[in-house]
Amino acid sequence: MSNVNNLNVSLLLNELKRANKEMETVINTINQISSQANLLALNSAIEAARAGEAGRGFSVVADEIKRFADQSLQTNRMSKELITNIQQKANEVIAVRTVDVAFDTIDKIDRNLFERNCDVQAWATFDAVIEALKEPEDKKKIETAISFIKNIIDIYEVYYDLIIADMDGKIIASGSNPSIIGGDIAHRDWFTETVKSNNVFVNDMHYSQLAKNYVMNYSAPVRDNEGKVIGVFSTRFNWNYIYDIIDSVKVDDTTELFLINKDGIVIGSKSRAGILERDLSHLQAVKRIKGGENQGYVIEKQGRKETIYAYCKTKGYNAYKGMGWSVVVGEILE
Repeated sequence: MSNVNNLNVSLLLNELKRANKEMETVINTINQISSQANLLALNSAIEAARAGEAGRGFSVVADEIKRFADQSLQTNRMSKELITNIQQKANEVIAVRTVDVAFDTIDKIDRNLFERNCDVQAWATFDAVIEALKEPEDKKKIETAISFIKNIIDIYEVYYDLIIADMDGKIIASGSNPSIIGGDIAHRDWFTETVKSNNVFVNDMHYSQLAKNYVMNYSAPVRDNEGKVIGVFSTRFNWNYIYDIIDSVKVDDTTELFLINKDGIVIGSKSRAGILERDLSHLQAVKRIKGGENQGYVIEKQGRKETIYAYCKTKGYNAYKGMGWSVVVGEILE
């Protein structure tokens, strides 16, 4: 039973389509035979006419051969229409299934990032963080804050670093990189936008020189007991955990799967190739996304090959509105 569950539906449908094409080859052969039989019947009728009375019996046989050939051609035409219809229906099933894959993937990514959104808001309310920002000159309180965020990193594992900055944009605590403590980040967008909006700010996926990997920053304002903003708490989410979601998607080796940002740039893929470099804006699927469509598919022809490109744009999850990303899945049609 588990083997059946693990089978790729698209693969099975493509095998059905290949079998259909083999049937089409057989039908084409029968068509050729029927056409030749028709020609033979015509020639026989001509010879029977020339033979006069002596060829009357042969004329009856020629008529039967022609009738049989005509019936075969008619039946083959109907069979060919049926095969074409099966091919189209198989394509539609593959397309619907591929759209489901795109939807399921972006939904799982959104749920994961929603948790990251909740994390930063929750941790910004902890006493160790607030007390360190209220009295940054108190070394004991700074040490307590550093110890607190180090424990979070050890427990959650999905973060490269957690950072606390005061209202002047000075880093007062870091869970993984003590060398950045005292650094000035007043000009960084994650700091300025968080302070400006007085709300959570999320950076799009980017490459971090410090982490030597792709990350996302989640930043939240830290408030004192009176609700006044006294600093910013920021996380560095490890992008490899998004790849855990991408790699878990059940597709065959020929299927392409991309996570793209709002500009159509690849920020994740099955192959790991072209990250933050490859632009998929030329695809009709991506053009539809940019045109306002949230979900669907298109069939694009490249040379003699046809590929279904299914797409689904983020809807966000609960309070997390998403970053305008989409998942695009490319399934080659056999």
